[in-house]
Amino acid sequence: QVQLKESGGGLVQPGASLTLACASSGRIERINTMAWYRLAQGDKRELVAIHRGSAGIEYADSAKGRFTLSLDDYADTLYLQMNNLKFEDTATYVCNADLRFWQGEETRGDVFWGQGTQVTVSL
Repeated sequence: QVQLKESGGGLVQPGASLTLACASSGRIERINTMAWYRLAQGDKRELVAIHRGSAGIEYADSAKGRFTLSLDDYADTLYLQMNNLKFEDTATYVCNADLRFWQGEETRGDVFWGQGTQVTVSL
């Protein structure tokens, strides 16, 4: 099976930077999209940034100019570089992947979610 494991969260002050990583494991044939969502307490899930392969990268308005998304194709790892963090960036950041993977000698498609990593921006 496929698993997504996030890392890199933490407690930082406003203006600081963090880099989140989402490492995927399993017999992956192809990643269609990979993305970061965030869930702030009491709020609904928000798409932060999504990597659509050759179709490019999209950012939420709140992330434009401050966050950079990148995908290491070889390691199947997604990174989110977050600069100039603000109080409102406090949330659990969760990785999402829409991909095809090997199951036996066949491939199948599915969507996977990680457990999340907490980012807290506070004085």
